[in-house]
Amino acid sequence: MALLNLQALTSRLGLCRLAAALFTCLAFSLVIHAGAWSGRLGSWCIFAWIFSFTGTTLVLLLELTGLVGKAPVSWRNAPIALAALCSLLCLSASIIYPIYFVDAAGRSEKGYTISATIFSCLATLAYAAEVSYSRARPGETSGYMATVPGLLKVVEAFTACVIFVFVPGAGYTRYPALQWCLAVYSICFILAVIVILLCVTERTAWLPSPLERSLGAYALLCGLLYVSATVVWPIYCFDKRYGSPQRPSHCPGYGTCSWDLQVAVACLTAFNLLVYVADLVHSGRLVFIRTA
Repeated sequence: MALLNLQALTSRLGLCRLAAALFTCLAFSLVIHAGAWSGRLGSWCIFAWIFSFTGTTLVLLLELTGLVGKAPVSWRNAPIALAALCSLLCLSASIIYPIYFVDAAGRSEKGYTISATIFSCLATLAYAAEVSYSRARPGETSGYMATVPGLLKVVEAFTACVIFVFVPGAGYTRYPALQWCLAVYSICFILAVIVILLCVTERTAWLPSPLERSLGAYALLCGLLYVSATVVWPIYCFDKRYGSPQRPSHCPGYGTCSWDLQVAVACLTAFNLLVYVADLVHSGRLVFIRTA
């Protein structure tokens, strides 16, 4: 007879996961019931909630049934990587959804949209608490994804995903330089996903050099690529020779025209550059400690 691991539900991590699953389920259920979503950004919010709910429910079921050992991933790395990703997904939905859909909702849908936003914020807090409880403490032995550099990899990949959401409407096809920026985002995103998958599946031995050196080289390469995008994107979007330094008067509302999306991409690019710099600093410390 299979024995259920009830501690998976009653522990601090279990309670955080239960709360996150409940809040994300309520968020997407309310929005779908009201039909208060549309377009690329609405689909992103729905995806964020459904993905988070599905992933968290799967983790709970594996913990509850004791089938963790049969999962094809490292349980020291996978749950915290998923929690970090879900916290960022719900955070983005908590910001994007009220900006684009709460004010635009009709009177009958207003209550649903406000409630969904509240539940999305609560889910973000639940996931943040799970990450905080799972994060590696000084002196503890844990998986790479529970360390600061590991969590930064999730932030890097996620930020690139959000950039991809905004880029199609930002008019990146006008100049080859903007297409170069899209190539930078794509290359760095693919590399980040590969690194995360190797760590989650514990296949880091496939890397061409020791883990710390490989990840340091990754952070340096992507950081340099993002430096170019951080410089090139604003020039070809906001310099008067190529774009518009000021918001066009014909834009109907905030966040609804390509200029707004260009600003969002520029800010996200600069933010991700800072994340890569932090990643490089932490990776450099690991290399220095191992070689000292």
